[in-house]
Amino acid sequence: MPSYTAPAKDIQFILHDVLNVTESGIPGYEELAQDFTAAVIDEAGKLASEVLAPLNAVGDKEGCRLENGIVYTPEGFKEAFDRVREGGWNGLDLPPEYGGQGLPYLMGTAVGEIFVSANMAFNTYQGLTHGAIGAILAHGTDEQKATYLPKMVSLDWTGTMNLTEPHAGTDLGIMRTKAEPQGDGTYSITGQKIFISAGDHDLSENVIHLVLAKAPGGGEGTKGISLFIVPKFLVMENGSPGRRNAVSVGKIEDKMGIHGSATCVMNYDGATGYLLGELHGGMKAMFTMMNEARLGVGLQGYAVAEAAYQNAVAYAKDRLQGRDVTGAKNPDGPADPIIVHPDVRRNLLDQKSFVEGARAFTYWGASLIDKARRADDAAAEGLISLLTPVIKGFLTDKGFEATVGAQQVYGGHGYIEEWGMSQFARDARIPMIYEGANGVQALDLVGRKLAADGGKHVMAFFEIVKTFIRENDGDEALKAGFLDPLKAASKDLQAASMFFVQEGMKNPNAALAGSYDFMHLMGHVCLGLMWARMARAAMAALAAGAPDRPFHEAKIATGRYYMARQLPATKMHLARIQSGAEPVMALDEVDF
Repeated sequence: MPSYTAPAKDIQFILHDVLNVTESGIPGYEELAQDFTAAVIDEAGKLASEVLAPLNAVGDKEGCRLENGIVYTPEGFKEAFDRVREGGWNGLDLPPEYGGQGLPYLMGTAVGEIFVSANMAFNTYQGLTHGAIGAILAHGTDEQKATYLPKMVSLDWTGTMNLTEPHAGTDLGIMRTKAEPQGDGTYSITGQKIFISAGDHDLSENVIHLVLAKAPGGGEGTKGISLFIVPKFLVMENGSPGRRNAVSVGKIEDKMGIHGSATCVMNYDGATGYLLGELHGGMKAMFTMMNEARLGVGLQGYAVAEAAYQNAVAYAKDRLQGRDVTGAKNPDGPADPIIVHPDVRRNLLDQKSFVEGARAFTYWGASLIDKARRADDAAAEGLISLLTPVIKGFLTDKGFEATVGAQQVYGGHGYIEEWGMSQFARDARIPMIYEGANGVQALDLVGRKLAADGGKHVMAFFEIVKTFIRENDGDEALKAGFLDPLKAASKDLQAASMFFVQEGMKNPNAALAGSYDFMHLMGHVCLGLMWARMARAAMAALAAGAPDRPFHEAKIATGRYYMARQLPATKMHLARIQSGAEPVMALDEVDF
């Protein structure tokens, strides 16, 4: 069975050496002293390795089951959920007035990574609840907040988000779920929603569904959509669950992965709903939390890859096959461990350099969300809105690729269920699809985010890269291995942006045909920037006499690998973008 250990040293390095959180000036970050964050990460790591990780294979094998209208989660999930609830982990970064601990979103992100790596399917129950809490916080009335949030923060109640319908995925404007006003301030919700993660289960005493539906008078398309709170059990005046609402589970989807997460078809048959936010303002309410939700999915991409990588390294050090071509490294044994072979090391370094770069990128994104919220910083809000589709799309694409790479290290054993690597590969596949499939993320990036506010956010990103290079240009140790490759990659990104400006207006397909490559090109530049920052921090630590020299030296060597072996992919993506729409659109539909 695979094991998992929280990468506490790497997490602390990002928080304190790279982001320098206590000196960042973001309100609340001054309290994130190293001893404090170490204690939080250590406790989360113990819960993850001792409780959640051992249930990962159990959840995969057993899945969830629907019996007589009740959804049952895998054996051990209820007890583990109680441990998470009793520890107050869901409220780590939520407001104290509703029972949370009020820590920055960055700390919730770090703990979330640990829990996802240990058991991604299990984490969906609290993860969806966290997102629903955010929507109610942003758009709920004082009464709604008082009614729902304390119970949801404590995980006595959980939450969901109901968007997709059988005929309406990305195009929400054609949804059919209806909301009819009842004259008493409530609405009757009728329709069917699919792909509802954690839609129902036996872990909490109530489930609070947030449901998109069309109310009268809103017009066609997305303008007519409103958001409603639809509890599984209606809440009585004393705050406890009352009678069952007219909402039921039609079935549990039979999925490729995350079997321990109950992905449900939800039927609403005149269920009582309460308007959340403005009437016909459902899309606005939904997008309020989109940056946070999509960053969380991007995190899933590299968090599963982290768990897979840890086990692949252990296997590569233990598995004996063949001899090192430069001379036997295990002369007393029948063969050398496979980690001596260059191609295995390449595979492992692909994984390692991606995961560590992705972690830094995601934590930077989380810090921008904190800066936008806590300091009311519009520039930070604009920058994270630009970066969100890159975090979601690039990190989940590359995370799946890294997870498959870890499976490959095992050879035939990686394809056998008992070794657990096939579960990682299956689980890592879904983040590329939900919260907006990655093709949609690329379209959002190129079609909306690049031109937002006159393009000032992408220009701000270019300026961040340029400033970092300029400020460190005199550092010869950093220049050749990090700054020069970063500068070249950034120029490729700027050239791609200019192509869209010059060609996109004349032929929109020219931009859209290159959108996926642009998302990956920008992702590589972002990870290149992260590795340059990490290398600078590691070099500074070594110069200051840091006691753990091997850790910092390994960080620099891993960064050099990424800059030399991964970052040059920007040139390939640029060439594809500059080929325009013709190669993509040349084939007639009947010829596919």
